[in-house]
Amino acid sequence: MRERTAGEPPKDDFLDVLLDYRGLENGRGLDREMLRALLADLFIAGSDTSATTFEWAMAELLQNPSAMAKAREELAQVISSKSEIEESDIGQLEYIQAVVKEMFRLHPPAPFLIPRQAEATTELRGYTVPKGARVMVNVWAIGRDSELWSEPERFIPERFLGKDMDYRGRDFELLPFGSGRRICPGMPLAVRMVHLMLATLLYRFEWRLPREVEENGVDMGEKFGIVLALATPLQAIAESM
Repeated sequence: MRERTAGEPPKDDFLDVLLDYRGLENGRGLDREMLRALLADLFIAGSDTSATTFEWAMAELLQNPSAMAKAREELAQVISSKSEIEESDIGQLEYIQAVVKEMFRLHPPAPFLIPRQAEATTELRGYTVPKGARVMVNVWAIGRDSELWSEPERFIPERFLGKDMDYRGRDFELLPFGSGRRICPGMPLAVRMVHLMLATLLYRFEWRLPREVEENGVDMGEKFGIVLALATPLQAIAESM
């Protein structure tokens, strides 16, 4: 905002779009404080869901030692002797990407997408959806549908290896962030944070469960809310490499 005030050229990001809209006749009510509030909402949405998503990913990996080993082996091969993982490295980490996709399938950030409303009466697979009907999309159920996924309750990142399936709204089997014009605007931030957090913490630390948790098993119960979190916070021990 200071750069625009100083007359520097726009970078064509989301903030620039809001600043340009503020200059239009119908955007006069979008003052500086409202812009700050909107950006804070975006940041909080991206960071809160990312933290919850990372917790689910670690819970699954700690219960699947073979998947954890494959992820760490890939990191050792790709990152080699580098001290830090950069965003440019993520594209080479195919197994880490598969882990994130599988985690989004089993544990989407929110169980339901933002409601839609039918603009016209529509026939869909024998069902009549009347005009004005509120449509709720249960992405949690889609991710565990046995007609779409083999062994849907199991954590199997390998199911995504070699497949051109993504979570950006193109493939309706995997819609953790929604699709179309109403797709989650915080998705780019959340996805970057999850990949970098997961890859960095697997690369820099050895992870294991406390003895009591290992004996009794990780409580994978869900706490329902806007964000679908673990009912019992995950306990894990990290040892520096």
